[in-house]
Amino acid sequence: MKTYIIKSDKDLKQFEDDYGYHITGNAEFEYSADVEKRLLVDGYIKAGESIKAGWYIEADGYIEAGWSIEAGWYIKAGGSIEADGYIEAGWSIKAGEYIKAGEYIEAGGSIKAQYMIRADFQIEAKREITITDNNHKIFAGLRNKEKSYIKCSKLNAIIGYGELELIEKEQEMIDIDGKKWSKDTIKEALKQHAI
Repeated sequence: MKTYIIKSDKDLKQFEDDYGYHITGNAEFEYSADVEKRLLVDGYIKAGESIKAGWYIEADGYIEAGWSIEAGWYIKAGGSIEADGYIEAGWSIKAGEYIKAGEYIEAGGSIKAQYMIRADFQIEAKREITITDNNHKIFAGLRNKEKSYIKCSKLNAIIGYGELELIEKEQEMIDIDGKKWSKDTIKEALKQHAI
């Protein structure tokens, strides 16, 4: 698979499509890339500094950054996701291997990895955090005991280090004629009116 060395937005422009950027190979960024829509890479992503996408970042291989990885929607890698600083997504973070950050990991939805999730400070997800291989653990706060929490609505992992703080799962709201209703309220109403 070909490796593309991307030194600027000008180099990235050749991979532009209607949805953002699609690189049919490996991508090595020598600058902090900030794309408006999505960044889809058929191989691995390696960034010397930071990488950010308004929609999502997805790679068949690993995703690695010298400082941060950030996406408005989700971050997904077939291999590992690793940043010396932080990893943050508006919805989910999913790795086929492990997720590791030198500072924190944060997702507006869920976090899932095959082997390990580790942050030197805190790990936070509004929904569940899962490690699919039961022989591996989650670690938070290895460098700072005051920020050694794992915050989520449900934990499907063994804690290696850190304090668990369960939070109430946010209700998904549905707009009906300009009024917001939770899915649970709608389900309950439908049960009562079922024939």
